[in-house]
Amino acid sequence: MKAKLYLMETRPQFLILSVVLGITGACIAWYDGFFNIGEALLATFGLILTHISVNTLNDFFDYRSGIDKVTDRTPFSGGSGMIKAGLLTQREVMWIGIITLLLAAPIGLYFILTKGWLLLPLIIVAAACVVLYSPLIQKCYWPEWSPFLGLGALPVLGMYFSQTGMYTWHAVIASIPSGFLVHNLLLLNEFPDVEADKVAHRKTLPITMGYRGATIVYTVFTIMVYVWIIGAVIFKAMPVFTLLALLTLPLAVKAMRGSFKYNDRAQLVSAMSTNVMVVLLTPLLMAIGYILSGVFKI
Repeated sequence: MKAKLYLMETRPQFLILSVVLGITGACIAWYDGFFNIGEALLATFGLILTHISVNTLNDFFDYRSGIDKVTDRTPFSGGSGMIKAGLLTQREVMWIGIITLLLAAPIGLYFILTKGWLLLPLIIVAAACVVLYSPLIQKCYWPEWSPFLGLGALPVLGMYFSQTGMYTWHAVIASIPSGFLVHNLLLLNEFPDVEADKVAHRKTLPITMGYRGATIVYTVFTIMVYVWIIGAVIFKAMPVFTLLALLTLPLAVKAMRGSFKYNDRAQLVSAMSTNVMVVLLTPLLMAIGYILSGVFKI
């Protein structure tokens, strides 16, 4: 019974993001002539462990700060609710976060020893984003930069390095759309939590800029995803088949329109749902684009 509760606490439905970003980074590396299935699976497992740590530590700090007592949960925001429901204790949730982060550490060490020490700065930044996000980063202006890096761009770049042992400019450029997407994933999911986040003195964009200002930022970042991909293809930093990612543009337009209806709860939750599909499908289509470009040598 406890095992099932622990699994629910990790919010496995959200861990798909780490798998998708791992696939994206691996496909970019494969396009460049590097691929090791065993190491790709190991690196993806490390990403999943880190993501679990983020989810559970966020739950722990949310409950400890009093946020959970006033949060109006949605399917996409407000945490797991496991502590609030009395299904797990604060201590249990805290230890899930700590243990999964500690389990991810030797995986990172393995790749540092086998691929090179240049992976260390990336791991340090990612770990800081995990540990400091809830207690510190969210109390600073524009905290959404942290998921941009830690849950968006760096997983793609880290997977690429774990395959190739190096960074390239085109890999960095290819990681940026994922950063924009995950930034927006957290941003839109913060809308229902504004009043609760104020309890913990957080400074998310919907709080510091207001709903409309945050919606404009969300829209600009969404547009930037597609402008970035098109520009990268034009300047030959990404292969032409990565334009497949533009297939999610109709969904993105739907999410952008829905985000402006932030006063309508049902419309906002619908926009959040559509946004999740955009966040998952766009990098996955990019990954497919890299495979097709490698197959057809384009």
